[in-house]
Amino acid sequence: MGAAYRVLMATADLTIITLGRPDPSASAYIAEIQRRLAAQDRVHHVMHAMGTSLEGDTADILAVVAELHAVPFELGVPRVYTVLKLDERRDKAQTLEDKVTSVQRRLEEGT
Repeated sequence: MGAAYRVLMATADLTIITLGRPDPSASAYIAEIQRRLAAQDRVHHVMHAMGTSLEGDTADILAVVAELHAVPFELGVPRVYTVLKLDERRDKAQTLEDKVTSVQRRLEEGT
């Protein structure tokens, strides 16, 4: 992760659920969403088993999420359910990595 992300204030967790698709697998839709994320440079992203973590400016996160929400519709899905958890700190910069490191440190310290 580059130094540019150190000054950003928001992190988020995104899950886009496609409803009414012909196949029970969602991997084709997820793959296209990940391609779209890779093609943009406004928001840092990390895919995980149940969604995607995002990091960046709040306005950029919201704009990118709006674009991603539309992707399944473009692929012919009749209904899309999007879940976004947004965490914005204004007292200090905090990255996705910082959040995990903070908890790991406490685990190691036993506090």
